[in-house]
Amino acid sequence: MSSQRYELVFSEGAETCVVVVVVTATGQAGPGGHPVYADATGIVRAEISDQEEVRILASGGGQDPARVVRVRPLP
Repeated sequence: MSSQRYELVFSEGAETCVVVVVVTATGQAGPGGHPVYADATGIVRAEISDQEEVRILASGGGQDPARVVRVRPLP
């Protein structure tokens, strides 16, 4: 069973800062058929499988998504 909330931990590389974003289930399914999660602004959107594989989804033009390092389920 999937969590309703996750932390997405982003990093551009070992020498850069880490950004943590909390996302919540939207009730939508992504292109892979897995649940879509979004942050409070709706800018960060991700499809997360039941095996915690993450696919970042574009929410607007001109985005250059960072690499997801980790995904952590929240209670």
